[in-house]
Amino acid sequence: MANTAQTRKRARQTVKQRAHNVGLRSTLRTAIKKIQSAIVGGDSKVAKKAFEENVSIIDRIADKKIIHKNKAARHKSRLNSAIKSM
Repeated sequence: MANTAQTRKRARQTVKQRAHNVGLRSTLRTAIKKIQSAIVGGDSKVAKKAFEENVSIIDRIADKKIIHKNKAARHKSRLNSAIKSM
């Protein structure tokens, strides 16, 4: 357990920040699933539209360092190549 006032405050802040980050990570997973479901649907126009709408979400979460920029780029690349191969 935290012994000083500074460490107690830091522990409180960490809990609050973790809850925020969990929500952002959930938003990221939802965005990726939306694109994947559009790809599985088989309509390339719908898949492209879903990709364009959700790429900004992926980039925004990478900018906040919830995930690494390379991981975001990898997701975008794989989803884009799946759309192109439709």
